[in-house]
Amino acid sequence: RRATRATASGEIALLAEQDRSLWDHGEIAEGARLVERAMRTGRFGSYAVQAAIAALHAEASSADETDWAQIAGLYDVLLRIEPTPIVELNRAVAVAMRDGASAGLALVDRILARGELASYHLAHAARADLLARLGRRDDALASYERARALATLEPEQRFLDGRMAVLRAGSEGR
Repeated sequence: RRATRATASGEIALLAEQDRSLWDHGEIAEGARLVERAMRTGRFGSYAVQAAIAALHAEASSADETDWAQIAGLYDVLLRIEPTPIVELNRAVAVAMRDGASAGLALVDRILARGELASYHLAHAARADLLARLGRRDDALASYERARALATLEPEQRFLDGRMAVLRAGSEGR
């Protein structure tokens, strides 16, 4: 998948936007076999669970075809092994994909309310995306602006600028 994580101009390409036909499906299949074997042992750690999550993403023919229920379940397992706020945030995103943006937003808001990820731009970007999906444009813009203020890498800043531009352009048509 490595070659599709950025556009030709170096911009971030989200997983849902990547051209899956360019992925190395042979390597994906081999990785999935190795993950299955590791998980069947019953003695696996966080890396094996993370690999299982990555395999589910890679095996899906599209973002819409991703098995979000299984991914959310794997994040439940990962949280027991590695109970970190980042894992919890990733789980919240998977829950949002499985159960809807409102369910994910409630989880993200709880994480942010604790303050552990207050300085983590991706937490605010995830919140912004969920708010945008719910049609809460002004709240989404505020969260994107917070994420942008915290982002330190130029590609991430440009990506967030693009997200905000799309939201602002959408409101001009009203």
